[in-house]
Amino acid sequence: MTTKLAQPEAEQAHHDTVDPASRGPLQRTGSMFRTFRTTASGLEGAVTAWLHQHSVTLLRISMGAVLLGFGVLKYFPGVSPAEGLVLVPTKLFTFGLVPDQMLMVLTAIMECALGLSLILGRGLRVSVYLLVPSVLGFLSPALLAPQRLFSGPDHAPTLEGQYVLKDVVLLAAALVIAATVLNRKKATTETDRHHSA
Repeated sequence: MTTKLAQPEAEQAHHDTVDPASRGPLQRTGSMFRTFRTTASGLEGAVTAWLHQHSVTLLRISMGAVLLGFGVLKYFPGVSPAEGLVLVPTKLFTFGLVPDQMLMVLTAIMECALGLSLILGRGLRVSVYLLVPSVLGFLSPALLAPQRLFSGPDHAPTLEGQYVLKDVVLLAAALVIAATVLNRKKATTETDRHHSA
C-alpha cells in the first residue's frame, strides 16, 4: 500500500528532474504555457493593485486640471469657447439681473477653486458637494437651449452640442470622486467612533 502511494510522488520527482530538452514538443509547449500563465497572472495582479491604489487619484487630478484650465479661460472675455453656453443657465438662475461679465468671472472663480481642490486633494469634502451640481450645470444647456445644440442635419448635435454632451463623462467622474471621498469620510468617522467607545 505504501509503495503504491509513493509511486506517483516518485514519478513526479523524476518528471521534474528530466532535462527539458529531452521532453517532447507537447510537454515543452505545456511547460511554457504554464510559465506564461503564471507570469501573466502575476503581472495582472500587480496592475490591478496599482489601479486600485492610484486610479481614482489620477481621475481626481485630471478632472481638476480640466476644470482649472477651462476656468482660467473664462476670466478673459471672448476667449472661452463655452462663454455663450455658460451664460444660458447662469442668466436663467440669476433672472438676468447680473451682468454677463460678472457671471463669467463668478463661474471662473468657482471652476478654478474646484479644480485646485481636486488637484491638491484639499477641501474635498466641501468640493464634492459642489462638484456634481456644477457638472449638472454644464449639462443644463441640453435642456435649456436644445435648439443651439441639436440644429445640425437631422437634428445631429452641433459643435456646441458635442461640447456639452461630452460632459456626461465629467458627471460620471464626479460621481466616482464623490463616492470615494464620502466613503472615506464615513470610514474615518466610524473608526473615530470605535476608538472613542
